[in-house]
Amino acid sequence: MAEENAMGTERVSRLVLKTGIPLMLSLLINSLYNFVDSVFVSQVAEDALTALSLAAPVQVFVSALGLGNAVGLNAAISRALGERKPEEVRKTANAAIFLAICAWILISMACLLGVRGYFDWQSGGNETIAAYGRDYLSICMLFSLGQMGQWVFDRFVIASGKSGLFLLTLSAASVTNLILDPIFIFVFRMGTRGAAIATVIGQFMGMFAGIVINRRFNREIPFSLTLRPDLSSVCTILRVGIPSTLVQVLTSFVTVIMNSILLTFSSTAVALYGICTRMMGLCTVGVHGINNGLIPIVAYNYGAGKPDRIREALRWTLIDSFIFYLPFLAVLVLAPTFVLGLFNASEHMIRIGIPAVRLMSLSWLLSIPGLVVTATLQGLSLPAPGMILTLLRQAALPVILALLLRLSGVLDLMWLSFVLAEAICIPLCLWMWRRSRGHLTREQGQA
Repeated sequence: MAEENAMGTERVSRLVLKTGIPLMLSLLINSLYNFVDSVFVSQVAEDALTALSLAAPVQVFVSALGLGNAVGLNAAISRALGERKPEEVRKTANAAIFLAICAWILISMACLLGVRGYFDWQSGGNETIAAYGRDYLSICMLFSLGQMGQWVFDRFVIASGKSGLFLLTLSAASVTNLILDPIFIFVFRMGTRGAAIATVIGQFMGMFAGIVINRRFNREIPFSLTLRPDLSSVCTILRVGIPSTLVQVLTSFVTVIMNSILLTFSSTAVALYGICTRMMGLCTVGVHGINNGLIPIVAYNYGAGKPDRIREALRWTLIDSFIFYLPFLAVLVLAPTFVLGLFNASEHMIRIGIPAVRLMSLSWLLSIPGLVVTATLQGLSLPAPGMILTLLRQAALPVILALLLRLSGVLDLMWLSFVLAEAICIPLCLWMWRRSRGHLTREQGQA
């Protein structure tokens, strides 16, 4: 750690791409296997696809626990590296592994207590959908240790600026899943249960790859398994990570509410919402990859006392995010029928899906400023404002607007609620950025 990390010295425009593109490619692989999961399952039956759509908010809850740990450790380790405190790096890494195990235990308990009741409630009395959903979700939750571990070891290489290694860990998970999916679903005729088995095997492969890669190529972050982590490090991770977890958990509840609203129209509308969610994961990989790469850049330069580099990184992240999303926007707007056809869509689904795809794609475009500002705030260890912004964008406003527009009885207006929510929040994004600039100016003055 005698030499300064490249995050504090490399040209910012290049650093944003260097950090973000490997993450983008990794997210692309990850989104592809989620996308392909849905494509394969749609060949089984529309009820099976609907079951995956109903399982999605619970999977968001599961991911939220891993994400909160990942965001917290990412900011904490990057800042400790910027401040050149190797002992803090080690303690934080060990605390993150301990928290991942705790998250898996909580997820397993939630599965045993709640999965059956959840699908009995959400399936609208359709036992076929409920059975597909229980089979899929129970396996994913009970064997989620691989997912929790993968979150941690992926973020170790991201926090140290070695984002290219992240591509290897996630590729191990995704390629395994892509290979096993058709085997378990079609060859062994296991349906949604087969999709879940392929997923968890892939996650464990990703975790084991992460352990090996960090041990061998990421010596800046030493780690070990301990059941007595440093309490201060645990608190540091949780302080930054809990807001992200809460946002994701509340977002999962929003999805539950939206599914309930859409079910009053038809189960096909619920399946369509699930397809849109999968498409969002695929089409916004560039946006999320660049923004995930922004967090350690901001955190490192914040710790190193270089606010000018932070401002420049935010500007380039905003530009690159728009550039990477525009080709996907063009496809979604101009060829929605082709996209829906990948999911074996019925004529009814295509008819209601064309306006849905176009409106949702517009909402994802409008979400870019909010994502960039939120990532910056996380890197500055200012999670509360980012949490408020995300809650408004992804939870409060979409639900309020959807409930109001539901009174019209027009399904197309349900998708408009997402567009309006993002548009309303753009001025708030600008205001929060101005406030964060004041925070940076004060830090520069103290330095």
